Amino acid sequence: MTEYCDTLPSRCVDRRSRTEASRVVLEAAQREQAVLAALPDRPKRTAAQQEEAIEAKSWARMARQAFLQEHAETLYEDLTEGRRLDLRLPELMEAAADAVPGLVPSREHMALEKARLQGEKEGREIDQGLLIRAFLASPTAGTHLAESMLRPTERALSLLPEFQANGTVELPSVHLERRGTAAHLTMCRTDCLNAEDNQQVADMETAVDLVLLDSQVHVALVRGGPMTHPRYRDRRVFSSGINLKSLHAGEISLVDFLLKRELGYISKIIRGVLVEHDRSWQSRTIEKPWVAAVDTFAIGGGTQLLFAFDQVLAGADSYLSLPAAQEGIIPGAGNFRLGRLAGSRTSRQVILSGRRIWATEPDARLLIDEVVDPAELGAAAERALDRLDNPAVLTNRRMVNLSEEPPDSFRAYMAEFSLQQAVRLYSEDVIGKVGRFAEAGRSR
Repeated sequence: MTEYCDTLPSRCVDRRSRTEASRVVLEAAQREQAVLAALPDRPKRTAAQQEEAIEAKSWARMARQAFLQEHAETLYEDLTEGRRLDLRLPELMEAAADAVPGLVPSREHMALEKARLQGEKEGREIDQGLLIRAFLASPTAGTHLAESMLRPTERALSLLPEFQANGTVELPSVHLERRGTAAHLTMCRTDCLNAEDNQQVADMETAVDLVLLDSQVHVALVRGGPMTHPRYRDRRVFSSGINLKSLHAGEISLVDFLLKRELGYISKIIRGVLVEHDRSWQSRTIEKPWVAAVDTFAIGGGTQLLFAFDQVLAGADSYLSLPAAQEGIIPGAGNFRLGRLAGSRTSRQVILSGRRIWATEPDARLLIDEVVDPAELGAAAERALDRLDNPAVLTNRRMVNLSEEPPDSFRAYMAEFSLQQAVRLYSEDVIGKVGRFAEAGRSR
């Protein structure tokens, strides 16, 4: 076999070196696991024991990074059968764990992590972030992965006949209704001010898919519903951003929340859903214009979401903010988009210093198209939907989006985001902040 491989072109040599690199990854992972198994659980470790754990993890990650620098593209080709399979991130992570043991956490390791509070986890999602960064950084693999994430979900495809027939679908956190040619997506996590978690991301992607796949829908509106939260009872709220209680509980995942959100439904709002259709010769995706109506506030992920819309309306008493730096995390693709919309100085004030932008102040005009009396917001949204229900709008928004956010630029940003956000999720300052937030909630 060795003599045969020596006579083949570099492809065989690459295969052999990948096998050797895989062995190094596995040995480093086994060493890491042996160290962690000999230590107490993370919350019970002494400072010296925690340093020992960090060193073992860093050693293993250096081996993983060395492997990915050489073999990420060929690994992606094998996992997707030469890019014939459109694997979404969860399936891709499982396939990689099977193909190269030790490269990313196994199903068993992820199940153990999922059962723990955020501060008790070992941070194995960081290794997923390493792999996703390598895939997205590759123009070949990254482009295919980003496009695979634009495919409709199986859940949406199963619900599509119901929505087409009845014009309504009720999901745990989103109510979707077709009124004429407009789809109305109402976020209805009434008890937590539409705070986002894995469920909300899954429901929003399902609803966005249904809007894009239903030919009876021409335009769409996203708005928050009336709340049952004591401070805002019966008031509409757009979004309070990431659910910090869920983050503290270890229920906010890198793949199923933070990356699926950006590469999934938000990206679909901008770029459309990738599916075979009767005009695929003109555009591979089905796109539609989107309007957002902001009641009360759009905090964190709520504000990030607004950057994807064609028109944003807001009540005069509302505000926008991106407090991610204060929470210790990265505000999704907000860093990528806000500077383009509002300029570098305003962007840095909002992202780095937590500045709020009130709907009535001059800088809000950079982010909000129309500010109205809160009681008139519904009527203003209907007028915006009518304005955008125009075939020329559809074509022009496609060209504007292509100009403002080239796919390769977005892919490069998301590559680095994948790792850096994973690291922030397990940083001591983030764990401390979300822990204090959860304690404050319990004491009220």
